[in-house]
Amino acid sequence: MDRAILHSDINSYYASVERLYRPSLEGKPFAVCGSQEARHGIVLAKDETAKRAGVKTGMAIWQARQLCPELQIVEPHFERYAKYSEIVREIYAEYTDLCEPFGIDESWLDITNCLACPDPRKTADEIRRRVKSETGLTVSVGVSWNKVLAKLGSDYKKPDAVTVIDREHFKSMVWGLPASDMLMVGRSTRRELARMGIQTIGELACTDPELLRSRFGKGGTVLWRYANGLDDSRVRRAGEEEPPQSVGNSVTLAHNVETERQARETLLMLAESVSARLRRQKLCCRTVEVALRSEELKWTTHRVRLRYATDVTASLASCGIELVRQCHDFSEPLHSMGLRALELVHADGDEQIDIFIDYVNLNKQRSIDAAIDSIREKYGAASIQRACLLGDPSAANLAFCSLPD
Repeated sequence: MDRAILHSDINSYYASVERLYRPSLEGKPFAVCGSQEARHGIVLAKDETAKRAGVKTGMAIWQARQLCPELQIVEPHFERYAKYSEIVREIYAEYTDLCEPFGIDESWLDITNCLACPDPRKTADEIRRRVKSETGLTVSVGVSWNKVLAKLGSDYKKPDAVTVIDREHFKSMVWGLPASDMLMVGRSTRRELARMGIQTIGELACTDPELLRSRFGKGGTVLWRYANGLDDSRVRRAGEEEPPQSVGNSVTLAHNVETERQARETLLMLAESVSARLRRQKLCCRTVEVALRSEELKWTTHRVRLRYATDVTASLASCGIELVRQCHDFSEPLHSMGLRALELVHADGDEQIDIFIDYVNLNKQRSIDAAIDSIREKYGAASIQRACLLGDPSAANLAFCSLPD
């Protein structure tokens, strides 16, 4: 018997929550944006009116206003978004405990064995109506036999809609959609698929899976399976977290990064945050990646594989600095920088001994990091700081923020 999987997506979430607090925004184009003064002036979310004008998430404010001159800018209130996310998930929990969050505004629900939910379409429509009446927000819900197609269904028709993708209509509904609509197809994957002449999900489904594997590795096989409606991944219970694939932070400072010294300070700040998060989760990484964003807001990434798995702040920072030194000459200032730890392993796992590694010094560094973690946990993030970051207190404080991955 097929599973009954729902994917519920709160429409234009940040913007919809802000409209609850400011009804005067109804019918007017507006966008929730980061601080222009702190150079985080990008669109975080937009309402449907702004969306129709061409405003996109991630766009700089000046670009958005070129497309929509009457656009109103609203500052974000993340405590509100967390509050309403919890309220909506409490509604989901009344139907099933198999409720897996996908970001703050999306969730999968598995109602396969729920006696109170014999008709998935009716259940999805009931959830849609309840969220609207109890919160003032609207959701779009996809219904299908797996997670990938359920998510496609929630994107199929917006806002405030229910879409069912069943086996009978799967190909006619899905195969004509752009390949970029499918889970796991980001910008770089979409560009590579286009170079292969693959534009739609149907074309992806009919491509030789070995060809896709040769281009994308194991991910190519996953893409082919998804395009053919083959996904058996389970919906996790509320509170059951998926092991992270990476841990990373990025930051936009108040001024461009124009020198190697500024880059070193920024990467040390990021390494403090990333390594602390690794240690909290008892993880180490085998690969370090830096992301550099130009003044034209274009990202480039560079990575290196380490000789040993580590969670040491100094090791992550030095790897990041060396990558920047090799790949960027600072003839062009950097608008933003990011640091990411990849190939994660358990910190207490077995490790091959390397006679050329100074384990005595590494253990000293780990002891120092552990002491710093303990002090910050007890007395606050700003209780102990790196001397090189004291010249810019606002930047130093960012070192301890859990910025989005």
